[in-house]
Amino acid sequence: MQIKNDNIRRFFESRNENLFNFYYHPSYTLERQLMDCITRCDQQGAKEVLDQINSLERAKLAAEPIRSLKNSLICSCTLFTRAIIHGGVLPEDAFNLSDVMIRQIEKLDTVPDLIEFEYEMVTCFIDTLRATEKLEYNPLVNKAITYIHRKIISNDLLLENIAEFVGVHPSYLSKIFKEAVGMTISEFINRKKIEDSKYFLLHTNLQLSEVAQMLGYCNQSYYTSLFKKYSGMTPGQYKSRYLLKEIDTGAENATSLKK
Repeated sequence: MQIKNDNIRRFFESRNENLFNFYYHPSYTLERQLMDCITRCDQQGAKEVLDQINSLERAKLAAEPIRSLKNSLICSCTLFTRAIIHGGVLPEDAFNLSDVMIRQIEKLDTVPDLIEFEYEMVTCFIDTLRATEKLEYNPLVNKAITYIHRKIISNDLLLENIAEFVGVHPSYLSKIFKEAVGMTISEFINRKKIEDSKYFLLHTNLQLSEVAQMLGYCNQSYYTSLFKKYSGMTPGQYKSRYLLKEIDTGAENATSLKK
């Protein structure tokens, strides 16, 4: 009973402190709008709603300001995760992405970096949802694609293993997969690996060789050739183009703020 009473007392103390300092939690309506924008892959709409949320003074979630902001971003990350699951991303994939985001939040130590990263999270979650395959094939092919998505960074993506999971003969799975999807299983796997590797190129400090090894490619050259085949450019060119776009966007934002 004492624990309950203490928690109730802390609740009222926290509420009074937030009111006194004009701190507010984002309204439920704004949170729902933000989640809806993410679910619909509306990046511009999500940015505008997030701008509204960040125009408010954040509620105090810890005694130390940086820790409080980190806690706030972790809460946002949880909402974003639920939004993309609702949009069709496999829960395990969404939770893994959330884990990566939270670890990155913990690495940042300045308010500007943390605020900027919240917008980067929105982009990353929306990009993940956009890249999600809409499984509209027959149940056996859908099951095979689900297995591939779950095991994309592993050494288990052999045709025999996929067929065993689906419950059919490997040759039969190969036949119905190509008829339904329009490509072989091995090409589908390579395309998926290349698409997923883009996140690690842009949002981690992994070397190109490390990304290739993580995806199960025997050497960096083979990974680079596949990347160019499916993306029309090398991994280095892709990363440079993205960074250049980010610089241009930052310059535009800075110009608009001065107006």
